[in-house]
Amino acid sequence: MKFRPLHDRVVVRRVDQMEKSAGGVIIPDTVKEKPMEGGVVAVGPGARDDSGKLVPLDVKAGDRILFGKWSGTEVKIDGEELLIMKESDIMGILDAPADAKQAA
Repeated sequence: MKFRPLHDRVVVRRVDQMEKSAGGVIIPDTVKEKPMEGGVVAVGPGARDDSGKLVPLDVKAGDRILFGKWSGTEVKIDGEELLIMKESDIMGILDAPADAKQAA
């Protein structure tokens, strides 16, 4: 199944964080905080301004982003946990693409 977000919504896949602390202690899933970093999977066409003109989004699929701790709605699509949020919930775009961190 394909999913296409509407308006100014963005679909985000959280980036997995390290499971060990800096001191080498393994952190159990129950204590770990969810990462506030992710890769953009899909974006909507944009929001409409007061005059009805379509304003495109600043983010695009493949961007690596930072978002607020409580941002977005968690959904499961094709067995994969994703977040759907408005573009305004995104704090910024990181320079490296989302896959660069995983490849290293």
